[in-house]
Amino acid sequence: MLVMSSGTQACLDTDRQHRLAAQLADMIPGAATIRVSLDDPEQAWPQPHAIVRNEAGETMELARTTAKVAARWILRVWPEADWTHPHTFDLADAILTRSDLTAARRGR
Repeated sequence: MLVMSSGTQACLDTDRQHRLAAQLADMIPGAATIRVSLDDPEQAWPQPHAIVRNEAGETMELARTTAKVAARWILRVWPEADWTHPHTFDLADAILTRSDLTAARRGR
């Protein structure tokens, strides 16, 4: 679920989130989290961008098309999210959190 800036979870269609998590896990075997932003480092304008990590936290290399599709699917499920900040989608729990809030909770 999307975690609001207050730290509370927003109530959304959890079936849709879990279906998306299952589809992404099938599309990207070994993926644990997907960090999505509109800051593709290869583009001068906002573009969906995804960084996929496995359970060990290691970045997984993906084809550019696969990364774009994963990012777009996540963006479509959470259109109300504040996409001026990156978000991380946890595939095991089907939870989307703002990446900077996740890092702050871990003490970074």
